[in-house]
Amino acid sequence: MVTATTDTPVFERIRRAILEGDWSPGHRLAPATLSERFDTSTTVVREALTRLVGENLVAAKMNRGFFIPELDLQEFRDVTELRCVTESLALRLAIERGDLQWETSLLAVHHRLTRTDRRSSEDPSRISEEWSSAHRNFHQTLISGCGCEPMIRVANNLALSTDLYRRWAAPAPVASKRNVEKEHRNILDAVLERDADRACKILRQHFEETARIVLASGLLS
Repeated sequence: MVTATTDTPVFERIRRAILEGDWSPGHRLAPATLSERFDTSTTVVREALTRLVGENLVAAKMNRGFFIPELDLQEFRDVTELRCVTESLALRLAIERGDLQWETSLLAVHHRLTRTDRRSSEDPSRISEEWSSAHRNFHQTLISGCGCEPMIRVANNLALSTDLYRRWAAPAPVASKRNVEKEHRNILDAVLERDADRACKILRQHFEETARIVLASGLLS
């Protein structure tokens, strides 16, 4: 558990630096060096790094410290497949069990997603933090109606495991050609029509397209 001394702004600044690729995979994150860069104590830096381990954005190695995660081709493929299976099952259950309140919440988070700029105003090659948050909420809400908390936790952890790959692949030219808004709309339409087979098929295609872009970006060559 993160203590009350955690400096959230420092956490966000380190998180953003990782997502923007300031350090290469495998780079050691020395608390003393980071404390100088972000003008804070090593205690605050360690707490921030520990939080980032929980988001799979930092790897902790026993007796060695903190590192930027290594990008692994086979692991990425395995996690993508596992995510397809897990979230498809959760979505199928959500379509079967979800009530009107679930549908209303889903419409609301999708509306926010469509009204949020996908690209950062500071660096258009990057995904904005606001859109990433809205995107995460959309996918979490999709499966929230399944009523199975352990499955939801597994799905959320798998999503976090692929987030770094997706964010680092964003500047690749192939990523700019994707119509992700249409993909989300198609998923939503199938869900609201309670067409589980179609919704799960489109969801899998959505994840597989992300994987294709990551592989085409050269990150894992």
